[in-house]
Amino acid sequence: MRQLALQAEEFATEGSEGAECFPLHGHAGPDLSDPSDLLNPSDPSEREAAGAELGSRLVGWAGWLLVVCGLALLPWLYVLATGLPDTASAAHWPVTWVGLDTLEAASLIVTGVLAVRDDRRHPLAATMTATLLVIDAWFDTTTAAAGSDLAAAATMALCAELPLAALCVWLAVRVMGQRA
Repeated sequence: MRQLALQAEEFATEGSEGAECFPLHGHAGPDLSDPSDLLNPSDPSEREAAGAELGSRLVGWAGWLLVVCGLALLPWLYVLATGLPDTASAAHWPVTWVGLDTLEAASLIVTGVLAVRDDRRHPLAATMTATLLVIDAWFDTTTAAAGSDLAAAATMALCAELPLAALCVWLAVRVMGQRA
């Protein structure tokens, strides 16, 4: 990390026009001992730095909240695994599947259009689309009856949904490599 910070300083001092370097971690920010200073600093640059620091802290708190919620779900998994019946009936089964496939179709179209336009938001759409496709493959195969239904679900998963999900993951991840 220190080497990255030194390289960023070196890059910034070489006179790159319009380039900005942002510290990744551990930058010296405003004094946080009095939180009211974050809300009402006198200098506009201090106000901007204070807002950025507050935003950074909120992201950190949100991250910890997500970790705690994920850990809290672990005991719930045991409750589900031991308490759910082997079979169940759903009142709105067609609505569930039509709704999921509608979301998939819309996501594929949006991701494709954004990728064709080279819109910087396409990695987000691609990530969402990949997630929906994997969820569909999972539920198709785990809810299919043994026999031809399971064979059809597995074929769809292996020949369409999972390869499309992999393509979407590639679309999302390749941008990270270009910006690094």
